[in-house]
Parts: sequence; C-alpha cells; structure tokens
Amino acid sequence: MSPIPAHERRVSSPPVPEIPVFDHDAVLAAVPPAEAVERVRDGFVRYASGEWFMPPKVYLDSPPGGDFRAMPARGEGLAILKWVTSFPTNPDRGLPVVMGLICASSAQDGRPLALLDARAVTALRTGAVAAVAAQELAREDAASVGIIGCGLHGAWVGRCLAAVEYGPGVCFDPDPDAAGALAGELGWEAGTREDALDRDIVTCVTPGAQPVVGVADLRPGLHLSMLGADGPGKAEAEVEAVSRCAVFCDEWEQASHGGELTGAVEGGLLRREQVAELGAVLIGAAGGRPDDDSVTLFDSTGLAIQDLALVLGVLESHRAGVAGAASVCL
Repeated sequence: MSPIPAHERRVSSPPVPEIPVFDHDAVLAAVPPAEAVERVRDGFVRYASGEWFMPPKVYLDSPPGGDFRAMPARGEGLAILKWVTSFPTNPDRGLPVVMGLICASSAQDGRPLALLDARAVTALRTGAVAAVAAQELAREDAASVGIIGCGLHGAWVGRCLAAVEYGPGVCFDPDPDAAGALAGELGWEAGTREDALDRDIVTCVTPGAQPVVGVADLRPGLHLSMLGADGPGKAEAEVEAVSRCAVFCDEWEQASHGGELTGAVEGGLLRREQVAELGAVLIGAAGGRPDDDSVTLFDSTGLAIQDLALVLGVLESHRAGVAGAASVCL
C-alpha cells in the first residue's frame, strides 16, 4: 500500500477551548475586600520568599497623554499577563483612566484559562495593598483613616481599610460629591484635606500631578500610603517630606524610577539602604516601623504579583461555584 502523500493527510485539530471571562462586576463579587487583603498579603510573602516570579513592568508610551503597561507574573501553577492603560484625561471623554485585560494561563502547559477585567482587579488590589501596609507600618493603636482622592481606587482603599476594622475616617476629594458618596457608604465623614491628614492612617490616591502632602503636614506617629504616583513625573508628596519619613515601598526598582520616591532618590536625599520593601518586612527580612513617633511612608507603584494573588482568588471562587462568568471560545 502506498503511503498517503503529506499534502493529503488530515491532521485532527484539538478541541477549541472555552474559557471563562470575568467582567468588572464578576471580579469584585468573587473576592470580598477582607479576603483581598489577605490574598495580597500572601502574594507579597510568596514573592519575597522566592516562590513567585515577576519580571519588571514594561511601559509603552502613547502620546500625547497616556501609556500602556505590560505586567507578567507567575506563581501557584498560574502565569498571568496584565495589559492595562493609564490615560488621565479619559474622564473628559467619558472613559475610565484605567482599562485593560488580564490573561491567565496554566504555567504547566501554557493553556489559556481565563480573561479578567483589569480595571476591577487593579482597584481591588490597590485597596488591599493600602490595608496591608497599614497593618504592618502604622502604630499598633492606629485606627482613624484619612483618604485623599475618592475616585474608583480611593473608594476601594476605604472599603478594604474598613473591612479590616480601621475607621472611622475622613474623605477628601476636589469633587465634594465623590467624597460625600464614599463617606456616606462607609459611615464616615467628608472633610477638608487638612481634616484627612489629621488622622492616624492617611492614604493618597490622586493622579499625582501635584503634591498633596508637604513637610508641614508631617507629625509624629502618622502613617502615609502614597498610591497615586505610579509612573515617571508623578508625585503626591513634596521631596523633602518623603526624605523625612521612614520609607517603605512595594518594589525598589519601580519605586525609585517611576514612583513617589523618585524625586528624593534623584536628589540624593534617599538611598537604597534607607528603603525597605513591604514583602521583606512581612517575612522578617527587614524592620518595620522604627518607633511610635516615626512618620512611615509606603510607596505603592503596583505589582503584577498583587494581581496574580487576586486572579487566583477569582478562579478559586469560580471553581467553587461562587463566582459567575461569561465564556469565550478561542
């Protein structure tokens, strides 16, 4: 019998995979704030311990007013790639500043496993990291909260801090309706920037276009979390104010080149040995708050391992039949 010519052979195609797709509401329904805090804490620990892996974030500028960010990470048998935007003028167009997708794949064989709304994951993990930082770096008796910036991310900061029993708080935003809405939801109060800065734990979640914290705002025992300066040219605190704090960050390379610490580093006021990463504090490889009178400042630039921690939570919730999802065939 003659062999079948190669061009006539039929090659069976593998079945078309169907994967779940989690939209904005599905993501936020899958992982409650208190659980998000614990999962993000665990992500920091696993990354600092060398169990999870994360290459540097890649920026792709998109002039005149935005950028794209590619953020990969791997851990717990999962590999993710977050493709997310920052277009600060988008609200003028009726669009969110942050949009994008997270693709989750099997780290064993590369199979695509899920797609998730990056905006929702980003908002939830931003709130969660502020709560983890407060738990580790604020005074033990700290309770009251000040939030400066009450947009999407500021709202989730408030929800996550309230979920781990911080509060009451003061909400400030240039838009009084935004501050009032968040304060009403949490049972807190709306106030001035100065009112917010007078609390034990202050989190800034502004666009980072200009500082909202100066040297005159620092006082013994204060804890600051700076979440808005997530790229070059942004800052929420004056350089001298940063240099007067006990400083912590999520990841040194990002924070020193495109975060709240950049100005102080470039000005020679802050050196690597003066800054501890939050993950190192969590595993006991670095010290935390020096004393009750210190002013601690945590700079969060946003890490893919935080996203990975929440993606794992969403997928676990889905497997348990708790989180609903649409589906798509690839």
